[in-house]
Amino acid sequence: MANITKDMLIGEAIRQGNSQAIAEVLLSVGMHCLGCALARGETIADAAAVHGVDVDELVEKLNEAAES
Repeated sequence: MANITKDMLIGEAIRQGNSQAIAEVLLSVGMHCLGCALARGETIADAAAVHGVDVDELVEKLNEAAES
């Protein structure tokens, strides 16, 4: 079972399971810089705040994607 949390770095979250599905969730909410430097130093919560996304819903979707 994946355990992506809101305090996890984006780059770390992508490595928690099905990376393609995780990336698709992030892209679907407007997080298009998955390969940029911010992905290595920004948490899921930080990115959600910047993009106006509910972090708890995002984390739930990311964990579902990681397990797909």
